[in-house]
This record gives sequence, structure tokens and C-alpha cells, in this order.
Amino acid sequence: MPLRTVTMDELTIVDEADFAHVAEYAKLKRSLRASSHRFRVPAEGTQLSWDRALFLNLTFWNAKETTDVLCETHVPADTIAHVAWHCLAGPQLERLVSKNDTAAPSAAALLFAESIASAFDLYLVGRLLRNVPDSNFIESQVPIMAEAASEAGLSEGGFEALLESVVDDPERAFEDLRALLFDATRALSACNGADEAELVFERFQTHRFEPLLHHYALSTWVLYPRAHGSSSPAEERAVLELDATLRAAPVALEWLIKHWVDSPD
Repeated sequence: MPLRTVTMDELTIVDEADFAHVAEYAKLKRSLRASSHRFRVPAEGTQLSWDRALFLNLTFWNAKETTDVLCETHVPADTIAHVAWHCLAGPQLERLVSKNDTAAPSAAALLFAESIASAFDLYLVGRLLRNVPDSNFIESQVPIMAEAASEAGLSEGGFEALLESVVDDPERAFEDLRALLFDATRALSACNGADEAELVFERFQTHRFEPLLHHYALSTWVLYPRAHGSSSPAEERAVLELDATLRAAPVALEWLIKHWVDSPD
């Protein structure tokens, strides 16, 4: 059966109370509501497995008319925030280059948007781990991150220390991970084979968040932009200039909230 589309207000956000102390979440939710973004959910009387929804989202993760596929109408708050960042990034980057609405986003733009949305997930870990440690978000996300870090060779004690650093400064963790994800995926996208890709990973092996890289399904980051991203020198320059602005900002997340969320025009 075909999927049906719903608005955010037709969804039930199951754990929103856990995010009450995160002011950025409330702002992102308001921006998503204002965008009229629509989600895809199973047709009435049908079911959609988590694996199928994951496949659809990872394979078609930034089509021109983006809609996010959900297993049901109940959704976690972190998904709302993640989607909101994507909805903000597209118009902001288009405005910078006065791009034709029919043009596909550049590879750099796709990677830039995804790096922001994914890094914000880690910011939320930092905020909720101290304030709501028994939240569904923490209980689901931290073990997955721990498994990825362990597979990368990080000890249990090392992972605990890493989490402590995120809790101590979630804003710094956001920007450090955002920059790593953007740099690594741009470099990987230019690789012609496994040997070149392995050299890219070696380049970042001393970064504190390197053990988490494979937590972020980087193959989809590389393959989708390579297949569908446009070649736009103007947009590439605009993205790199914006990336440089975030790196130079005292607090990159505050810059994004101020310029993209509070004053989007």
C-alpha cells in the first residue's frame, strides 16, 4: 500500500517532556511546524517495519521534495530536531547562491546539512545525559554509540571519558563533531577506491570523535551525494564560506540558532 503524508501536528512526540530543558529543541520544533514539512507514514490499516523505514530514509535521504518515512505516527523528539535542521539548511543555502528551485543540491550542501543534523544528536546526548539520564533517548542512543566506539578500539573507560567531555561542553562537542563529519565525508566522496578511503580515515584517527565515525552510516553520506548531488561551484564556495564562519564562531550552535532559527531571513 502507498504511504500517506501527515504534518508534524498529526504526530505524537512520545518523549518531548525529556527535552523541556533544551531551548534549542523548542525553537527547532517551531521552525519545523512553520515549514509545513510533511512526513510519510504507513497507510491506514497497514504496517511498516523499522528496517523498511530505515532503508527508505537512508537510500533517499535528501530527495528534492524531502519527506521522512516513519514506522508509525509516534515519533521521538530527537527525530523532530534532526528533520528541522535539514528543513532549515536547504533554504538557507539556496538563498546564499540564489539557486534555481529545480536544481539539485550540491554534494557539499548535502554533506553540510547532514553534518549539522547528526552533530546535534550528540549535543542532545550531552544535554540529556546529565539532566535526564534515564530518558528513552539516552537509553537507546548511548549503547549504540558505545558499541561503535568499542568496535573502533576505544576502551570502556575511554568511552566514558568521551561522554564526560560531551556533557561538560555540549556546544563544543557539536562543533567538533560537525566539522569532523563534514571534513571526513567530503574527503571520502573524492576517493576512487578503498586504499584512498583508508588513508582518509587514518588522517582523522587522532580526532577525539574518530571512534564514533562509523556510528553515522557514512556510506550513505558518500554514495547519495555522488549519485545525486549537483556540480555547483557557486554553492560549493557558499558552503565552504559558511563552514568557515561556523569554525570561527565562538559557539557555532549559537550562531546557527541566531541566524537560521531566530532570524531566518
